[in-house]
Amino acid sequence: MKRIMITGALGQIGSELTTKLREIYGADNVLATDIRPASGSTGPSAVLDVTDAQKMHDLAKDFGADTLMHMAALLSATAEEKPLLAWNLNMGGLVNALETSRELGLQFFTPSSIGAFGPSTPKNNTPQDTLQRPTTMYGVNKVAGELLCDYYFERFGVDTRGVRFPGLISNVTPPGGGTTDYAVDIYYQAIEQNSYTSYIAAGTYMDMMYMPDALQAIIDLMETDADQLIHRNAFNVTAMSFDPEQIAASIRKHLPDFQLDYAVDPVRQGIADSWPDNIDVTAARDEWGFKTAYDLDAMTADMLEKLKNKLQNA
Repeated sequence: MKRIMITGALGQIGSELTTKLREIYGADNVLATDIRPASGSTGPSAVLDVTDAQKMHDLAKDFGADTLMHMAALLSATAEEKPLLAWNLNMGGLVNALETSRELGLQFFTPSSIGAFGPSTPKNNTPQDTLQRPTTMYGVNKVAGELLCDYYFERFGVDTRGVRFPGLISNVTPPGGGTTDYAVDIYYQAIEQNSYTSYIAAGTYMDMMYMPDALQAIIDLMETDADQLIHRNAFNVTAMSFDPEQIAASIRKHLPDFQLDYAVDPVRQGIADSWPDNIDVTAARDEWGFKTAYDLDAMTADMLEKLKNKLQNA
C-alpha cells in the first residue's frame, strides 16, 4: 500500500483508520472520503456518496490510488430500522467499490462482521468456515458481501481482503448504531453517572476487540504477501468475549461503586442472541499472524483513562 483511498472515513472505524494510515504512510498518501465534508483534515479529503459509482472511480483514479478501503456501511441496529436503505447503501456501495478496484487494479479491503453468522451457526468456537444463515438485514448484507468479494477475486483477480470484526470498542469515536455499542457507552456512563442501564441482557456473550488491535489487524492483513493467504476475505478476528456483568466487574476495579441495571431492548437483544458467543481465529493467526495486545482489563484501564481526559477537556 502506498496511495490509499478510504470510504466512510468519518465513521467508527474509518476515522481512526485514516489517522493511523496517515501516521504510517504519510498524510498526503491517504485520501479520506465520506458523505459528509471533513473538518480540520490533516490530509486530502473529498465528499463521496458511495452509491455514486462514477465519482468513486474518478476520485480513486485522480488520486492515483493503489488501494481502496471500503468502510462505508449502515450498522446492525440502524439497518434493522431501515432495511431497504441498508441494502441499497451497503450492497450498492460495495459493488461500486469492487468495480472501481477491478477497473483500476486496486488492492481492496472491506470489513465483514460476526453479524454474518446466524442462530443456526455454532455459537462456541465458531469456525472460520461454517453455516451462515443470518436473520438480520445487516447480516444478509455481510454474507452477500463476503461472497461478492470472493467472486471478484476468483473471477477478476481483484486482490480482495477482509476480516469479520466483532464489536469494536473505541475511546475516540462515539457509538454509531451497532448492537455491541453498549460496550462503548458503558464506559462513558461509568465516568459521567457511575451507573449504566444495559439494553443487552445479563449472560449475553459477544466477541469484542479494542480499536487499536482492530486497526493493526487491517494493516497486518493488507501487508501480508498474497501467497500466504488461503482465505481471502472474512477472516474471523476477536480479542475477548464477555457479557455485561463481566465488563461491569472490570470497571469496578477502578470505580468500586459502579452500578449496572437492565432495560433490555428486544430488537438489539434478538440480534445479539443470533450471534456467536466466541469465534475461532486460527485461520487469521496461521495465515497472516493475527494477534492482539488488549484483554478486557487492559482495555478497561485504557478506556477509563482516555475518556476521563477527553470528557474533562470537552
